[in-house]
Amino acid sequence: MSGNEAAAEGAMRAGCRFYAGYPITPQNEIIAYMADHLPLRGGVFVQAESELAAINMLYGASAAGVRCMTSSSSPGVSLKQEGISYLAGSELPAVIVNISRAGPGLGDIGPSQGDYFQTTRGGGHGDYRCPALAPSTVQEMAEFTYLAFELADTYRNPVVVQGDGMVGQMMEPVALDHLRPPRPHQKPWALTGAAGRPRNIVRSFRGVKGELEKHNIKLQEKYDEIKRTEVRCVKIACEEADVLVVAYGTCARIAREVIAWPPRRLPGRVGLLRPVTLWPFPCRQIAELAERVRGVLTVEMNAGQMVEDVRLAVEGRCPVHLLRRMGGAVPTAREIADKLVALFG
Repeated sequence: MSGNEAAAEGAMRAGCRFYAGYPITPQNEIIAYMADHLPLRGGVFVQAESELAAINMLYGASAAGVRCMTSSSSPGVSLKQEGISYLAGSELPAVIVNISRAGPGLGDIGPSQGDYFQTTRGGGHGDYRCPALAPSTVQEMAEFTYLAFELADTYRNPVVVQGDGMVGQMMEPVALDHLRPPRPHQKPWALTGAAGRPRNIVRSFRGVKGELEKHNIKLQEKYDEIKRTEVRCVKIACEEADVLVVAYGTCARIAREVIAWPPRRLPGRVGLLRPVTLWPFPCRQIAELAERVRGVLTVEMNAGQMVEDVRLAVEGRCPVHLLRRMGGAVPTAREIADKLVALFG
């Protein structure tokens, strides 16, 4: 399957029964797959008239207790940010898949990681956060989208699956049998009709003085719990590493090839830490490794965004450097190796 198709299949196996989206390359295979398969599984597919319409349709579906998803690529996700803020403010679970492309502006359809700031800082207005999962394989596109629905319902919060144009378009074998239908989450807050119970109200507006601050404090306590319990990362060859590479998504695939090279072709032993959750970010894990390596190299398909979180995590324990490619360009294994030798050789 392609990564896009795997994400769609993972969503349906997680119980997604409502999808609304609007076409944009390079994520259109998600829309096509959902259009073909979701109605056959008892779900509803809507090609919305715009990205704004799609995200607000999710607000309605989620408020009714339905597992729901939208997908888009960078400019389209930008248009969804107000709606994502409303979902977060109303504590409504939803999944947003971003198969990011190069920018700024319309840019081109090449893969990019230029949406890192948007994804990890909330993206829209107000003090909110969205857990964000970063797949680097087609298998993970299915599994992380499946997981995103569980996280969304557990914390009553939108969750982002942050892919890129390369992971979305590439094709790999995928195992799916283990993605079984989940146990339904109880949603006593949902708008299912008020017969036999007090009426529910779903809203993000809180006009009574002091009410909104209390609500924001509650949200921040939830985000603190997510930071305590949901950090995920993969460490490869880090135990004895002299130098650490930090990369996610497509860049992590390429970096993983490099660290398998013989140490004589590199400046000693090189380890890889791959953030699986871009938020919450694996700060503690990076800080612990920074205590005993000579330096850190982050590899990104942007001007340098995740590197800011890496520097915050390292807190001056060792030097932090950046290898960047922009505008749809993808770093090569040779570029990463040459950068490591130039910095630490």
